[in-house]
Amino acid sequence: MFSPGKRWVTASLLAVLGWMAVGVVVLRPTPVRAGEHEEQLTRKVKNKVAPTYPDVARRMSITGTVRVLVVVTPGGTIKSTKVVGGHPLLVNAALDALKRWRFEPGPDENTGIVEFKFQPQE
Repeated sequence: MFSPGKRWVTASLLAVLGWMAVGVVVLRPTPVRAGEHEEQLTRKVKNKVAPTYPDVARRMSITGTVRVLVVVTPGGTIKSTKVVGGHPLLVNAALDALKRWRFEPGPDENTGIVEFKFQPQE
């Protein structure tokens, strides 16, 4: 674990570099844990909305990946979400974008992980 001094140095270094942008959105199936069965999210995304990078996160040079477990209804809308990883200052931007996502209709509900990468732009 980082000590407070190392976090400050890392944050200062990122602030000096000063380049931030919202990265690629990756749709991946949920890993199966022992004793747990989850369907892969095989639906195609019809309407994908990129998250808006929060101003406070930009000023603080915060980067990272937000991972959200989603349940998609047969009609293609998101039934529920559960954040499974990511910086708290980036989570709301990812969830706000996901509210506007739409998937192809399917016969059953599907569950999977959606990742939003907030990373430096090169």
